[in-house]
Amino acid sequence: MIQHIHPAIAFHTIPIAETGYFSPIIANFLSGQAPLRDFYEYNPAAPDFAMAMKVKEGQALRRDILADTLYQQYRHLEIREEVRANIGLLQATNTFTVCTAHQPNIFTGYLYFVYKILQTVKLSRDLALQYPGKHFVPVYYMGSEDADLDELGSIFLDGRKLTWETDQTGAVGRMHTEGLEEMIKSIGDSIGYLPHAPELLETLRKAYLSHGNIQEATLSLVNDLFGCYGLVVLIPDHPNFKRQLIPIMKEELLEQSSEKIVTKTIDKLAAHFKVQATPREINLFYLRDNQRERIVKDGEVWKVLHTPLSFTRDELLAELEANPERFSPNVILRGILQETILPNIAFIGGGGEVAYWLELKDLFHHHKVPYPAVLLRNSFLWVRREEHARLAKLGLSPDALFEDTGLLISKFVHAHTNASLVLREEYAAVEKLFNELEEKAKQIDITLGASVNAERARAVKSVGKLEHKFLRAEKKKFAWQTEQIQTVKDRLFPGNSLQERKENLLPYYAEYGPAFFDHILQFCIPVTDQFIIVTEL
Repeated sequence: MIQHIHPAIAFHTIPIAETGYFSPIIANFLSGQAPLRDFYEYNPAAPDFAMAMKVKEGQALRRDILADTLYQQYRHLEIREEVRANIGLLQATNTFTVCTAHQPNIFTGYLYFVYKILQTVKLSRDLALQYPGKHFVPVYYMGSEDADLDELGSIFLDGRKLTWETDQTGAVGRMHTEGLEEMIKSIGDSIGYLPHAPELLETLRKAYLSHGNIQEATLSLVNDLFGCYGLVVLIPDHPNFKRQLIPIMKEELLEQSSEKIVTKTIDKLAAHFKVQATPREINLFYLRDNQRERIVKDGEVWKVLHTPLSFTRDELLAELEANPERFSPNVILRGILQETILPNIAFIGGGGEVAYWLELKDLFHHHKVPYPAVLLRNSFLWVRREEHARLAKLGLSPDALFEDTGLLISKFVHAHTNASLVLREEYAAVEKLFNELEEKAKQIDITLGASVNAERARAVKSVGKLEHKFLRAEKKKFAWQTEQIQTVKDRLFPGNSLQERKENLLPYYAEYGPAFFDHILQFCIPVTDQFIIVTEL
């Protein structure tokens, strides 16, 4: 059912499992049932947040270090009062966080980055109403140590890919921002005519041209966009945070326990689903200057791949104690660090993130770190007024566009043609004819039955070819409608992908301004198994 929230905007939902864009593991996860139920702590359809808080209260947390370090990370920014207040609240034992994590993609990367953040804000608000006397702070945990510049250094805008041309290597968050001015000019060329473009472009310049590296620029940008909601940005690439993980990193380096524990879980998962992440013998990188390279054990020596660096056991432990910030968890240990430093009860992630969190529950238990409620991020399809008008003229709803384009067009033609395009009677007639021929052939010579059936197959195939030609000829009569379907599908599902996985925030914000966030917040359903479609009327 379509619900009208704003005079010019409506929204409705369809089950995520019916969209065709999510893996079987996610559909099963959302069901809250076997075979995945043993791989997570709280039912994603109805999490027991009260229990999550009770368990978290039993964990020793350095809230003082958390707040002090966050204030340090914001020291170069004009910190909003909403953010300052939330950082202060983190020092209180009745305060918990709702967290999402993402790499510092330049210019926010994909639309779903925005949806993840706003969902943390909405869930924090909902929990505050549900549990008076408790405080809930939304947190964006920045994966700034990711080194995949190919993924993080590009955005799609106006159907083309804009790429940051730089030869820097290592952790993207530590990269200098030189060269991004040209990209901002290109962005201005694309969106400069839209009503909110001037302030947006100024925000981008302030973030990327006034800060020394990507993680600081991303902090500035996210703070300017979402600080009004009290969102706290945390950069884990800091010695104060890494120092709290030293005991776990020490065990990882000396005993390689993660690989053994997670591999057992993966073996169980692999019996039902494709595995998302595979542990290494040592799930830590060495992070320094422009390098983020794997640490491997070779006999009694620990080496940093692709570098001349190596350590004896004593040297390695001394380095860990003196410079914990140089040790960077990979995907297997990243969540352990997050849940070690935050009073977190819920983690919101995309399909890939949820899939690898399903591998980690036993590892969390081993290290006595509470495993949070894991929730799938909200997914949205934003249908602009122009696309809505085209669909209305065609008599189609946005739901129909989740089908394969060719199948959708064929269904449309079948529904609107006066011709008989499905040759059911003809197929039946062929079958009847060849059944009679087969009986006659067997009376003459039993071996002739095979020849009859071979001819039957050719005849059925010929009828199929004719049926296809009839449909193709009929489609020509619906050329305008076919073109419109294809156009709308291409706009709303660019590259046959979900809009949120391809498009960038910038044109939406330049067109709607902060109202875009307010609409998403209004339609956001923090705990759901539904895909949300927002339509401008």
